Amino acid sequence: HLDWELVKEYPLSKELLAMSRVWRSPSGKEYVIAAKGAPEAIVQLCHCDSVEVDQIFKQVQAMAQEGMRVLGVASASFQKADLPEGQHDFEFEFQGLIGMEDPVRPGVPEAIKECYSAGIRVIMITGDHPGTAQAIARQIGLPSDRVITGPELQKLSDEQLKEQVRDVCIFSRVVPEQKLRLVQALKADGEVVAMTGDGVNDAPALKAANIGIAMGGRGTDVARESASLVLLNDDFSSIVTATRLGRRIFDNIKKAMAYILAVHVPIAGISLLPVLLEWPLVFFPVHVVFLELIIDPACSIAFEAEPEEADVMARPPRDPNEPLFSRHAMGLSLLQGLSVLVIVMAVFALSIYRGQGEAEARALTYTTLIFANLGLILANRSWSRTILETLSVPNPALWWVVGGALAFLAMALYVPFLRELFSFAYLHFIDIAICFMAGIASVLWFEALKIFNGKARRDSLRG
Repeated sequence: HLDWELVKEYPLSKELLAMSRVWRSPSGKEYVIAAKGAPEAIVQLCHCDSVEVDQIFKQVQAMAQEGMRVLGVASASFQKADLPEGQHDFEFEFQGLIGMEDPVRPGVPEAIKECYSAGIRVIMITGDHPGTAQAIARQIGLPSDRVITGPELQKLSDEQLKEQVRDVCIFSRVVPEQKLRLVQALKADGEVVAMTGDGVNDAPALKAANIGIAMGGRGTDVARESASLVLLNDDFSSIVTATRLGRRIFDNIKKAMAYILAVHVPIAGISLLPVLLEWPLVFFPVHVVFLELIIDPACSIAFEAEPEEADVMARPPRDPNEPLFSRHAMGLSLLQGLSVLVIVMAVFALSIYRGQGEAEARALTYTTLIFANLGLILANRSWSRTILETLSVPNPALWWVVGGALAFLAMALYVPFLRELFSFAYLHFIDIAICFMAGIASVLWFEALKIFNGKARRDSLRG
């Protein structure tokens, strides 16, 4: 029938989950109508008797339990010139069922499991048969004991739906318009909602969600424009990867902020205290420039390149109302900076008290500050693991910063021209060792706090 002409299409609707196409013969006198859709809709179109309906639904259930997507198909013929307004006006004859298998992609069950360990609840919203949805849910590890269908959802009030979405993870036979209600119900219940979609009708739900995620491969332009994120490979695992990456970036921003706040406390203190106490100045402009040459790459390169924490996907999501830098984090950062300031000023005061001379006191104090600065960088790589535990974690950018700082410090101390530029005195090995121990001592309390907190967490887990 290649010469038959498609003259009309009856689209799928909320009232009838089936669509039909009307084909006209070359003579223009005969029409053939082909319908496909949800088996229950096709059965309704065909006006099947109860015995035939039971037989069809038994077969549908058997196919659905195998994870197949099941469509019913029917056909009808028509002789009149004027086509009716609705599909129900045709005398359809049931032709059979079509089962389509769409295997779960490799890695999806693992991604679902990782979501749950990260405190992320996954909800399946599908137009498939409830049995198919449950079979797929079992394959990927979603709770499959309860299902709400589109017609059932339609009967629920907004308040009832808000209560149901707390426990139900599968919604089947859902039409696109109902996705918006689900998003709104979840948000009304205080959830942060990420919604995936690819069709034009998904756009309102994508726009309403906190994070709309469109499919880049098969998604429509409207869906992509409405979304916050676009997946280039249409893979659910990419959402989990993006979550892990986002948490790593958030962690690293906090680490960089903690470090930059801590390191500027001793810099400010060493600049002001000698003036207030009428002691010789420690800092000249060249000293501050050298410090900034360490601080800037540490924040913009070293901390940015820091790998994720081991437990990054084993934590619950943070409160969206929680500030980026909490009072607790700010307090710990200030304490780190104050401990460095106390140690460095003690070295300076002791050097002046012993009469070692302004240049030698400055060299000892500045060297201690450089070691303490590097100690702060290493300590803030993780707030849960000690420096020794993080040494095995690769971060080439970090070691370039540390190595460059130590190399330039050595040049400033032992190259005569630079030593004169920095107003330093020559330091012996024992002086360097004292400065190193003093600098490291300034961050030891923070390392001890990590050990104590780690032990407390392990004890609470055992309890």
